[in-house]
Amino acid sequence: MFENLTQPNYPKAALGLEKESVTALALQKERRGVFGVKQAATSLLPEHLLTPSFTEQNISSHEEMLVLLDEVITTAGLRKQKRWSVSLPSNTARTAILTLENEPVSKVELSEVLDWKAENTFGAPSGELRISRQKIASDVTGKSRYFATAVKLSVINEYETLFESLGWRAGLILPRAVSEANWLIDKKNETDSLLISSQPDGFTALLLRGAEPTVVRSVTCTENETDDEIYRLLMFYRDRFGDDSSEKFLEKLLVVGKNFTSARLKEIAAEALGKTLSILRPEDVGLNMPVQTLDFDDIAAPAGLASLGWK
Repeated sequence: MFENLTQPNYPKAALGLEKESVTALALQKERRGVFGVKQAATSLLPEHLLTPSFTEQNISSHEEMLVLLDEVITTAGLRKQKRWSVSLPSNTARTAILTLENEPVSKVELSEVLDWKAENTFGAPSGELRISRQKIASDVTGKSRYFATAVKLSVINEYETLFESLGWRAGLILPRAVSEANWLIDKKNETDSLLISSQPDGFTALLLRGAEPTVVRSVTCTENETDDEIYRLLMFYRDRFGDDSSEKFLEKLLVVGKNFTSARLKEIAAEALGKTLSILRPEDVGLNMPVQTLDFDDIAAPAGLASLGWK
């Protein structure tokens, strides 16, 4: 589903960019549906070098970022790699589901309506945005829906200029949460699954029904408010979709972020849904973590993209 948002190449190496760090990795396939980390390195970024923003400049020093990117790919043993997938920082891109009230009669009208919807949803003129959209299943009333991501052209140009300076071809560039959600895609459409991905000012939540997103929420909150906001999110799910006797009722939760604890999330889920959710570990989603000091929170997004090289 997510790999169809653009017209990408599918390299087996990926870069993950965040405010505090940059990660470069390559995966290897160990058996069907299971991947191992072949090469990887994570480097911390100096404060204020990368300030993720949807509207403002992200990178304060092009030259300094080039040096650090070169260092991390050298440490990972990937200096010869020229084709990359890239996971952008959480706050750099915006993601939403666009719902159409009426079905347009032509492709031109459809494009105009989606542009208008995107402008109102993402808060910027469509001409200033790079928008990727993919049609997904209609809602319960039959209205057409599109899963969309948007990045301002001025912002994506900062990153692409870096990649071009290094001689890279970035075939697939997606927001962090969308990259991480690749681990939850269930083509057998067995049960609902939920991703909660932290960001500096809150978290992003993506509810998947099989291979498609059903709900997207970007929640702005303080760390002290996070538990309450997750509780509200799960209550929304129960009220909107919830029939806990259904075979598809939410069972799996993937959490990415150092501020979350599995025990506390299980408590919140039990209180909101009246059942215990399975908090997924890397091995549960098909990623064997190496013994070395790599953190799933750092590699989940780029590894999710690199896994597409085999799909």
